[in-house]
Formats: sequence, C-alpha cells, structure tokens
Amino acid sequence: MKVNAIAILGLILFTSIASAQEISDTSFGKGIINFTAKDSSFSVKFAPRIQFRANTLWASDGENYESPLQNFIIRRARLKFDGYALTPKLKYKIELGLSNRDVSGLNEFNNNTPRYVMDAVIMWNFYENFVLWVGQTKLPGNIERVISSANLQLIDRSILNSRFNIDRDIGFQLRHQINITDNFLIKEKLAYSQGEGRNVTVGNLGGHQYTGRLEVLPFGNFKSKGDYSQSDLVREPTPKLMMAVTYDLNNDAVRTRSNMGSYMTTETGFYETDITTIFVDGMFKYRGFAFMGEYANREAAAPVAVEEDGTPTGAIVLEGDSYNLQASYLLESNYEATLRYTTINYYAINETPDEDQYTLGFSKYFAGHNLKVQTDFTYGERETKKDFIAWRLGFDLHF
Repeated sequence: MKVNAIAILGLILFTSIASAQEISDTSFGKGIINFTAKDSSFSVKFAPRIQFRANTLWASDGENYESPLQNFIIRRARLKFDGYALTPKLKYKIELGLSNRDVSGLNEFNNNTPRYVMDAVIMWNFYENFVLWVGQTKLPGNIERVISSANLQLIDRSILNSRFNIDRDIGFQLRHQINITDNFLIKEKLAYSQGEGRNVTVGNLGGHQYTGRLEVLPFGNFKSKGDYSQSDLVREPTPKLMMAVTYDLNNDAVRTRSNMGSYMTTETGFYETDITTIFVDGMFKYRGFAFMGEYANREAAAPVAVEEDGTPTGAIVLEGDSYNLQASYLLESNYEATLRYTTINYYAINETPDEDQYTLGFSKYFAGHNLKVQTDFTYGERETKKDFIAWRLGFDLHF
C-alpha cells in the first residue's frame, strides 16, 4: 500500500505541476510529462512502462512432449524519471520497478525490503568529453544487458546474459569519448563499485568491483543511439559498427555470480574469492539489417566455497563461457524477423549441464520500441536434462 500511495502521490504532484506551469511540447514515446522550469534551472521527464508476457513450455522425455506449462506475467512495470538540474551538463535518472520480478530478492542484506530502486544516478559532464556517474545503475558490461529491456527485439534477453551479466551496482563511473576523426570514435568506460549488486544496504561485504569497457566505432555514431538498441529501426543509410571488450574484477566476491547469485556463507561469515568476467561484443546495422554478437567468460580464483577447515559449503561460483549470436531484418512495413543462437559451456566443477538455444522471433512495431507486439519460439537442448520447446508472446507500451 505504501508503494501504491507513493506512486499515486507522484502522479498527482506531476499532474499538478503540469497544469500550473507551461509544459514543453511532447508526443507519444517522449514521456507523459516533459516539464522544464521557466528559468531553465531544471527539467523533469516522466515515462511509465508496461510489459506483458505469456509463456508456454513443452518439455520432452526423449520421445514425447509433456503437457504444456503456461503462465501470464507482468514482466516489467516501471516508472522512469530523468532530466537535468541547474545545467544540462548535470543530468539524472531515476527508475523504479513495481512488478514482482523487479522487486524480488529481499534478504537480510537489503533490510528484508523489496528492491524498488532500479536506477538512481547523477551524470555530470564536468570537463569536455568526461562524464562522472554517481549512484546505482548498470555497470558497463555486455551489450545485451546494457541495452534497455524496453529496446529488445525478442521477448527477453539470452541465457548468456542471465548466467553471466554483471547487472547493476552502486558506485562511481567515469566515461570519456575520443574523436580520432569525424567518423572514428573510441569510448572508454570505467567503474568502481561496491560489488554486491543493487539495493544492498549493509555496506561492503567482500572487496570491491572494478570494471573497464572499451568501445570502437570506426564508422561514427549510430543514429538515435542505435548501438544500444536492438533492431535497425532507423534503417542506417551507411554501415555502422561498434566493437567492444569489457574486463570486470570482483575482488573478494561473496556471491556465486560476481555481484549476483546466492551469497557464499560459512559458519564464521562469508567465503571470498576473486571473480573475473570478460565480455567481447559488437553491433552492426545497415538498411534494416542488424547483427549483435557476444562472448562471455567467467572464472574464479577458488570457485569452491569452503569452511576454515577446508570442508565444502556446497556453494560454487558459476564458471564457464558462452556465445550469443543474433541477426534480424526489418521490412518497410515495420515487421521484423529475428534469429538467435546461444550456447553455454559450464566448467566441469559446476556439474551444470551445457545449454544450447535456438530462437526465432517476429515483431511488429507500431511506434518503434514504444509500442510493439512480439512473439518468439525457442528450442533448447540441455545435457542430462530434458529438451524443451517454448513459445512466448509479449506486448510492450512505453510512454
């Protein structure tokens, strides 16, 4: 009830501001409220998001497929606020998640409260091409994770992302861009974070997390930030390419998937080990064709959690490597077909079956990613486990 009251209060507040003050012109996809103060001392844009999902899964016993498992969910329901304060060089972003999937994960490390805050970050362009980010937001990890869930061309991200991404954390980021020529760009992104994931309130449990990402754009910037949006909705008239590599070290990590996963607890506290994650990825777009490729690798210095006497606790860092390849073509009618192949090879110590997934998806964009209908079919193979076929349907509405 408290969260609903806060959301309603926020809507009333912004509606009151909108009716009392002059509002800049806006349109669908540009936010419900787009307010700038008369003296230009600050701005606020408010935009809610809704994502509905219908899922059906058939598991195979090797000869026949079992009766389907079905469920309907609100995958995401979010409120997003962004703008600037005092100067356009000092921007901010706040994103709140209200769906069960967004707020789940309460435990003693976040005061046993729902995790409503997705992003709460200040971005200060303090000198030329240098921008300092402070707060909680996504780390500069694999491209598929950093692309907003609002801008996906399949129902959801791949299993590479769900197993190996480094998600959100609290800390500092420094971002910079070098213009080698008018059309050749290099972007550097560095992050220093707590290393425990989002909404952790008890402070640092292990060491800290260090992330560095280098991006090369040899043909210049994509239109409409297309390097971080799936589908070539703007139909790039000339080839655009982004290639990148990310290195992440979580020093003395206490969770099984770097800053995610379960906590590796012992009788005397936490088991700590250094975890490194590497991503190599890229995006290419040209005249409606889009291709995204990713490679991920995760290793730990000592992956098996043990007590002080050497007895295993049962917790093991999830190690392995994965490839994800995704290609699509957008017709002039704004119908799109997408193919994705993802494979994961887990290290033997995890005793986790390797996985392969093949996905075929179709999308219809009514107003770009802001209003779309999507469906996809996936065939999954898992060693020592049942193969499966999954069908998903999604509706997205983003103001």
